[in-house]
Amino acid sequence: MNIDFPTHFDSRGRTAATTDDDHIRDLIEQVLFTSPGERVNRPTFGSGLLQLVFAANNDALTAATQLTVQGALQQWLGDLIEVEAVRVERDDATLQVTLQYFIRRNQERQIAQFSHRVS
Repeated sequence: MNIDFPTHFDSRGRTAATTDDDHIRDLIEQVLFTSPGERVNRPTFGSGLLQLVFAANNDALTAATQLTVQGALQQWLGDLIEVEAVRVERDDATLQVTLQYFIRRNQERQIAQFSHRVS
């Protein structure tokens, strides 16, 4: 059983569970939107993606962001997934990440979008 993220209760009042594939998606979201230093026992966990919302928007930053995201996902989830493509777009204070990845366990290719609005 995998606990759903963000943690919440299901209709029976129990901790909500999720499928294996959704759990992997939840883990990806946690890596993407956690800043290094945010977790006490894992100070290097995360991607630093949120810090880039306020940086200049240019091709060099886009390329660096894609490499940073791919590296963080490889470091923390490399045993679960293989990242095939990363696209990061920024619009005002919203980041949108489109990720194509391959789940190693069942050999399935997935495409997922993640967005985060920085307030």
